[in-house]
Amino acid sequence: MDFTLSDEQEMVRDTARELFTKECTIDFVRSAWKQPTLAVGLFDRHLSDWLELASADAVDLMLFALEHGRAIAPGPFFASLLAAQVASATGRDLSGSASVAVSGSDGTWTPNEDATKHFVPSAADVDEILVVSGSPDAPRLALVAQAEVALTEVEQMDRLRCQYRVDTSGVAAGESIDPAAWRHALERSLVACSAELIGVGRWLLDASVDYAKERVQFDRPIGSFQGLQWMLVDAALELERAAAAVSYAAMCIDADDSDRHRAVHGAKAEAGLAARACARTGMQVHGGIGYTFEHGLHYWLRRAYAGDAFMGPSSHHHDCLAELLFDT
Repeated sequence: MDFTLSDEQEMVRDTARELFTKECTIDFVRSAWKQPTLAVGLFDRHLSDWLELASADAVDLMLFALEHGRAIAPGPFFASLLAAQVASATGRDLSGSASVAVSGSDGTWTPNEDATKHFVPSAADVDEILVVSGSPDAPRLALVAQAEVALTEVEQMDRLRCQYRVDTSGVAAGESIDPAAWRHALERSLVACSAELIGVGRWLLDASVDYAKERVQFDRPIGSFQGLQWMLVDAALELERAAAAVSYAAMCIDADDSDRHRAVHGAKAEAGLAARACARTGMQVHGGIGYTFEHGLHYWLRRAYAGDAFMGPSSHHHDCLAELLFDT
């Protein structure tokens, strides 16, 4: 399989990287941590037009999401991008900010009849909430204004992407969604989440390699120590394997390949494990300075672990993959 990017795909990647390099500096991230409304401004000024990726090729979506993760971009864009994917299941286009309320208490995106939806990202910063109910075989979708539902913030580690419980008891049942269309939107959303985790892992690995070249111990750069080199190589191998899995999943979706159902679960599982491996290695390489709030490493550490848990952790997607394999 050829993973070479086309000229158009390289342009998507380079444009995204240039945008985030300019607009999402570490100083901006620190400011958004203290004052989340700043990140809403980033969405309004620069990212809202990129919601059109919801109807673009999955590979383009993957490339942009990867750069979004590398930049640890805060704000409601990512939640809105996933919402735009779900809205497309009913032929709707979203131009503003939104989030998806579907998860039960287990955190997986499985349509259910629970009135309380869990782990709804950026719910307090968006204009609308897409409430998915019903069952996997008969999903329903209702679009409501954010002000019409009650929100409760969930305590978790990634404050750059807050999670909420949403009480949907007063929301109408909504319209039926074709199960195949829901599955398609879910698979594209999983690819986007997986790609963002790859971007997080790449930043952590690159930062760790750079620090290993600069930090001197016993009159030698710590990167010259063989034990540390092994750690970095192991993390790099795990990340590259996961990146290939995510690329393959995106290409399967674009080709409408029969393997896409298995590929997306494998991609999310591998991306979560790889991001966490890069997080562990990054913390060990940085040593004591990595524990400090001022350094900034913790922003990516938090996103790696929170991102793995979002839409179901790696263990859940391994179980889903096993079910698909044994069913066939």
